[in-house]
This record gives sequence, C-alpha cells and structure tokens, in this order.
Amino acid sequence: MALYEALYGLKCRTPLYCTELSEKKIHEVDLIRETEEKVKVIRNSLKAALDQQKLYIGDKVFLKVSPWKKILLFGRKGKLSPRFIELYEIIERIGPVAY
Repeated sequence: MALYEALYGLKCRTPLYCTELSEKKIHEVDLIRETEEKVKVIRNSLKAALDQQKLYIGDKVFLKVSPWKKILLFGRKGKLSPRFIELYEIIERIGPVAY
C-alpha cells in the first residue's frame, strides 16, 4: 500500500494511470505499459539486491561512525576520521533492523 493510499484512502492518480483516453492518446497506452513493465523489473531487481544484504547471527560487520557529530573519536577529526571501526560479530537480533 502506498503512503498516499494510507493517508487519503484512495489511489494516487498519476499520468501513468490515465483513465480517459482519446484517440490521439492511443499510442500512449503502449508507453504506459512499457513504463509499468520497466518499473516491475526495477522493483524485482531492487528486492533481489535487498534480499542478498540481510545480516545473520554470526556474520561479521564493521561499526559505522558518524562523522557529522563533530566528536573527536579515535584520534582524528574531520575528513581524516575513520568512517568504520573494527569488525564485530552479530550475536543477537533484537528487531527487524537492530542487531
């Protein structure tokens, strides 16, 4: 369900889902179908990539450090500060995205 549907209770009307077609716009139907097919292919490929990125207990991951907090960590500041530190092993899964 799209956010628009959840918020307003009806489907979002976009140029892709034209309901009133005149004879001049018949050639656009093919364009709409092609666009919908391409969107499906892109969604499927993104879903496949996302499925491959799941983390499991026992995997080793780097801990990401936020450079925007402007905190002096690990002896360096600014551009030279490390983005990731040490390898850690996942020992427990707390939530869908929390380990």
